[in-house]
Amino acid sequence: MTVESTAAARKPRRASKRTSAAKKPQSAEPQLVQLLTPEGERVEHPDYSIDLSAEELRGLYRDMVLTRRFDAEATALQRQGELGLWASLLGQEAAQIGSGRALRDDDYVFPTYREHGVAWCRGVDPTNLLGMFRGVNHGGWDPNSNNFHLYTIVIGSQTLHATGYAMGVAKDGADSAVIAYFGDGASSQGDVAESFTFSAVYNAPVVFFCQNNQWAISEPTERQTRVPLYQRAQGFGFPGVRVDGNDVLACLAVTRSALERARRGEGPTLVEAFTYRMGAHTTSDDPTKYRADEERAAWEAKDPILRLRAYLEKEKLADDAFFTALDEESETLGKRVREAVRAMPDPEPMALFEHAYADGNSLVDEERAQFAAYQASFADSAEEGK
Repeated sequence: MTVESTAAARKPRRASKRTSAAKKPQSAEPQLVQLLTPEGERVEHPDYSIDLSAEELRGLYRDMVLTRRFDAEATALQRQGELGLWASLLGQEAAQIGSGRALRDDDYVFPTYREHGVAWCRGVDPTNLLGMFRGVNHGGWDPNSNNFHLYTIVIGSQTLHATGYAMGVAKDGADSAVIAYFGDGASSQGDVAESFTFSAVYNAPVVFFCQNNQWAISEPTERQTRVPLYQRAQGFGFPGVRVDGNDVLACLAVTRSALERARRGEGPTLVEAFTYRMGAHTTSDDPTKYRADEERAAWEAKDPILRLRAYLEKEKLADDAFFTALDEESETLGKRVREAVRAMPDPEPMALFEHAYADGNSLVDEERAQFAAYQASFADSAEEGK
């Protein structure tokens, strides 16, 4: 047999192996904790129950509506050139408001850069968030005033910060808990795996809250993991649970349970909020390049705000006066945010090079000079055009 014929004979076997390896393991459909269906029907769950007053339910609805309004205004401001970038939370309001309202004042939050709803729950003024995206501050709020850490741009690193902080909380003997937010894309980072290891070994009082919005920029979840994300916790020795991330009641109940478990000294929990990013990853992204309109339409039918409104109306827990007043409050918030951002100074371009090194650096000095010359060229061009 020739070398060529031998290679040809082997090709089908190698192809077969690759095909076999690409197949996902057969498993039952992951369990999903849900207390409010997309149609606005209240359902029960054997492990998670919640009993909220009409006022509390209206409060959750108000939080989601105002957060969405603020987020939409921020997106518009970026399109108008007022912000350098914006990461929208559109579609993830229930995951953020539900988990955010489960926190106690003495709990500590480590966010990514998209947790605008959690920031709202912690009392952080929305204009402070926008100042960072405009480039005029590095966060604008004192983390210790709200127990809400500054936004983290480095993907996944905040889970390590949260784990270390939670280990300190345990050593101090406090009964507070820590929560770390991250996305499905960040779950592929080594920092997240390391934080799982340390939190499990040291029994740290931390909740890992993963908002699985289906897309890590343009990479779908099925290309990131062979098993549902919440099942990863089993390999590290602590429980994981998947919750309907578009159900604010379920997110509240599951997060509250996980936080209480942490406070009792029973260690970490991984919560996977199964939701969807309705908009772009950031305003520099175009999701039409990599996902179908039909997919978004299917998730729009599960809109977290519409389902809670349907429940409130069906159960007569809110009237037209409430919704009208909320619409007015929403527009007032949008106007306040818009005016505040437009009143902010333009960021100083050369500030980019300040405080990079304590004692200066020759490369930074060279880059500063080059950038200054580049900026000056625009002024020269303007003068020549007169």
